[in-house]
Amino acid sequence: MILIAAGTPQPFVEDSGSMALTPSTMLPLGTPLPQALLERERNRGALEEVVGRLPAAGALAGRPVLVIFLSCHCPFVKHIEAEITRLQKDLGDRTVLLGIASNSLRSHPQDGPEGMAAQAATHGWTFPYLLDRDQAVARAFQAACTPDPFLFDRGHRLAYRGQLDPSRPGNGLPCDGRDLRAALAAVLADQPVSEPQIASIGCNIKWHPGAAPAWAR
Repeated sequence: MILIAAGTPQPFVEDSGSMALTPSTMLPLGTPLPQALLERERNRGALEEVVGRLPAAGALAGRPVLVIFLSCHCPFVKHIEAEITRLQKDLGDRTVLLGIASNSLRSHPQDGPEGMAAQAATHGWTFPYLLDRDQAVARAFQAACTPDPFLFDRGHRLAYRGQLDPSRPGNGLPCDGRDLRAALAAVLADQPVSEPQIASIGCNIKWHPGAAPAWAR
């Protein structure tokens, strides 16, 4: 079951005419981090290291991993950019933070390496920010929207997926990451994350033309 926060604003239409308001698919809890796929995609050049480098498996051992699907142009991502900066600072080296950009550059070239590097520089992001050129990583996570966070525990099993907090562009609520921060605190304390978990909401991932997965149709 997907839970959507009350007070979510009405859908808006992007310049392309596509509806942007899309919830996370809520990948099953306990799903393992696809580390081997990440490394394989990086090694064959399909997961481009735009900012930073994908950590080796050894560097992830015993550390939680937070993966967030992002984009450069999405208003929902712009709404949380400052909170991501705060999270990076507050987490330090206790949690590995990875940003993934999966939008098709055929339709949205502004979400490519130049835009990603500029976005990271503007907000002081130093965590690895990776371009998923073939969208294989988004498919492995069943990512649906931006932002779409996935938090894996120390054993690299999915412990939380869902919204950062109840705020959305224009709804007047503070963007403080309260839901994600509570999940991070639980994982860092080796405690279970409370449920229910509320789906993230954002712009739909822009799939390559004719290649949208079943959950995005």
